[in-house]
Amino acid sequence: MRLLVLISTLLALAATTATDAFSEEARRMPAPGDCAMFREGGAGYILTAPTYWLRGRIEEVYTRPHRMGLCPPIGKPRERYSRDDWMVVAEAYPCVTDPAKEREVQAIRIRLRAEAWDTPWSLQHGHNGWLFRGHFLKTELKEGVLLDIDGTLLERCEAKP
Repeated sequence: MRLLVLISTLLALAATTATDAFSEEARRMPAPGDCAMFREGGAGYILTAPTYWLRGRIEEVYTRPHRMGLCPPIGKPRERYSRDDWMVVAEAYPCVTDPAKEREVQAIRIRLRAEAWDTPWSLQHGHNGWLFRGHFLKTELKEGVLLDIDGTLLERCEAKP
């Protein structure tokens, strides 16, 4: 009976340690060499839009001062944004909709080396967003191209061989 209690205690301790290690990994800042992913799309509850993505390896993590001001008014629906409109949005990001919340922040920026991606090629395939027709904004996606992205737009991923 004591052996059974000891084994179950050790298993519980191992599970807690594994959960703590996972939580610690999830909380730590991204570091060079980590896999990161940018995702776009997937909206909808019953009929969901396709999800397009860009995966890469983090080359550098840095911060820079950023004035978190009002989000730029583009004046047309998102579906009709041009590449230039998306560039305006990207330059202002992160931004706020309430003037009372404007402030200076230290934005986390990540230089990401592109490895793989899936982008829509026409409006029938997906919306015109940051990823469209083999581009991330105005940068043509090629293996190894270096992109500078706000860190809050990325998520961790598993490294692919």
